[in-house]
Amino acid sequence: MKLRKVTAASAAALVLALTATACGGDDSGSSDTGSGSGDKIKVGIKYDQPGLGLKEPDGSFSGFDVDVATYVAKELGYEPDQIEFVETKSADRENALARGDVKFIAATYSINDERAKKVDFAGPYLLAHQDLLVKADSDIAEGTDLNGKNLCSVTGSTSAQNVKDEIAPKANLKELSGYSECVSGLQSGSVDALTTDDSILAGFAAQEQYKGQFKLAGLKLSNENYGIGVKKGDTETVNKINDALEKMVSDGSWDTAVKNNFGPANYKNEPAPKIGNIVK
Repeated sequence: MKLRKVTAASAAALVLALTATACGGDDSGSSDTGSGSGDKIKVGIKYDQPGLGLKEPDGSFSGFDVDVATYVAKELGYEPDQIEFVETKSADRENALARGDVKFIAATYSINDERAKKVDFAGPYLLAHQDLLVKADSDIAEGTDLNGKNLCSVTGSTSAQNVKDEIAPKANLKELSGYSECVSGLQSGSVDALTTDDSILAGFAAQEQYKGQFKLAGLKLSNENYGIGVKKGDTETVNKINDALEKMVSDGSWDTAVKNNFGPANYKNEPAPKIGNIVK
């Protein structure tokens, strides 16, 4: 057999290739769950929801979902500096999990039958209710008052469609890319109401720049059980996250996170739901 002569250049190229293979790893949601070996874990959150998932001007992240995700990641073996938070908008959450962009999603992700066909859910970890955010001097007091009004929500969210289908069929539905855009529309008067979960609305109403401008209508138009989305079929991760959530509730960290993130808005939260009890 004829041996091929290996040049210095080709040997160097081989070393570089092997090094890249060893260090690159899997660039999907994370490497082995719970490894804690210096790998990163990618977690999907919202970037524009004060009190839940917000990217601050300095690049840090805050909110209840962020605190829950950080606690869960810790129980899976990852320190805070090993977490890479990835923005996952409502319309792209299922795709982000299917593509492996993130390991799990904690992003006001309400559990329902349609979504459960595409992803698996751990939790629920918070029970919210659909409500309306309106101007402080608005006369909108119930869902039927939205007939003939401009109603805003976010593309991919079920909230506005629920109102239009079941409560106010003559509402003019506007779907924008983010809740902050809806709030800006409410402030300018181009929309009359923003509908989504009361936890999200409370976060916006409590922001300093909006102080005194808005109010929650106080309606409980639906039950929204927030779950942590996981790639379909990843039962092992679902079970580990459920264990982490149960620990978060039992050791008092859940109550602390609620108080820290929702307390300033006078949000009347429901007690922690039973983990693993998926009620749609």
